[in-house]
Order: sequence, then structure tokens, then C-alpha cells
Amino acid sequence: MFWTVTLSILQGCGEAAKLFFLTLLFALPLGLVVAFGSMNKWAPFRFLLRGKSAPGGTLRALAAFRPISALTNLIVWVIRGTPLILQLIIIFYGPGMWFKANPWNAFSDGRMFACTLAFVINYACYFSVIYRGGIEGVPAGQREAGQVLGLTRSQIFFQVTLLQMVKRIVPPMSNEVITLVKDTSLARVIAITEITKAGEAFMKSAGITWPLFYTAVFYLAFVGILTILFYFIERKLSYFR
Repeated sequence: MFWTVTLSILQGCGEAAKLFFLTLLFALPLGLVVAFGSMNKWAPFRFLLRGKSAPGGTLRALAAFRPISALTNLIVWVIRGTPLILQLIIIFYGPGMWFKANPWNAFSDGRMFACTLAFVINYACYFSVIYRGGIEGVPAGQREAGQVLGLTRSQIFFQVTLLQMVKRIVPPMSNEVITLVKDTSLARVIAITEITKAGEAFMKSAGITWPLFYTAVFYLAFVGILTILFYFIERKLSYFR
């Protein structure tokens, strides 16, 4: 029975690992794009202040309005303010209720595709806040020094800002990545047999509870590997001190 349970949970580990790595693969770059959107300074009504010596409060507010930043921040607020499990249910079951055909059936593994989409959107929003804090945490004098040296904006970002941002975001990013490991258990809501669901199945079929507690060993091993990995990353980046 022990080996039967172990093999079943290992299969669940495969599904959890697939969801974990796919989420990181797409959410990390998407989060940076969202961060840029939230910091976008484009203000289409700024021209209203031209020639105005003492503009009114409403006019100043309209001139300062940044639609891209406002829309991005609204989306991030909604995603971060609602549970991931709710987003997962809406993304997977919603299209089938709103339309005649469920679009997820067009994929060979539609459940995993929908689950990955929900996770990517959710974690991209969380990552964007971390990216934004890291970018804004770089002193303005660093960018000004790059301009004095004649660097372009892209060179300043990749050679100055990005390198210092990475050092700053490693601790909070490691926390989110470890949280992602545990959040993969939410995939069971749409009948994906991940680690927890694989262990819980034996409670119903064999009437035993120890497999459910046994799943904790796999989560701890997964998190332990990531903890060691991020420790070495932090040590590697310690030259910024």
C-alpha cells in the first residue's frame, strides 16, 4: 500500500510541477510588462495645461490622468483583491456557462491550460508589484549617472536599473514562489489530480488518512529545494552590497 500511495502522489507531483514551472515561465515576464504598465506616465490631456497660468483643480486632475497606469492598477487591484480559487473557477467554468461550447475542450489538456492561465494572470499581478517596488527602489542618481555617461534609456534599464532591481526583489520573490508551490493544491477544484488530491483519494477509496498527511513530505521537499536555491542566489548577488 505504501508504494501504491507513493506512486500516486508522485504522479500528482508531476502535475503540480508542470503547473508550477509553466506559471513561472509566463508570469515572470508578464509581471514585468504589467509593472511597466502601472508606471506608465502617458497623460493624453496634459496639453490642457498649456498657456494656463492658474488652472483649476479639475483641469489639473484631468491633465494628470494616466489611462494606461490607471487601467493596469485597476486590474492588479481586482486580481490581488479576489481569491485565486475564485478566479480559477470563473476562468474554467465561466466560458462554458456564457457560451454554447466550452473553449477549453479544444485543447488536449484543457483543464491544465485553464488552470495555468488563471495562475499566470494572478501571479503576474503579484510579481508586478514586486518588480515595481524594485525598480522604484533604485536611486534616481543611478539613472542620472547613466544619462551623463551617454547611455540610452534601454541601456540604463538593462545595465543599471535591472541589475540592482534583481538584488532587491529576490527575498519577496522567493516568498511568492514558495507560496506558488502550495497554491498548486487549488488545482483540485477543477479536478486536476495534484499532490493533495492524490493523497485525499485514498481517504475515499481505502478509508485511510495517512496518505493525506504523507503529502506534506512532498511539499516540504519541494519548498526545501527552492529555499536552498534562493539562498545561493542571494549569496551570488551579494556583490551589490
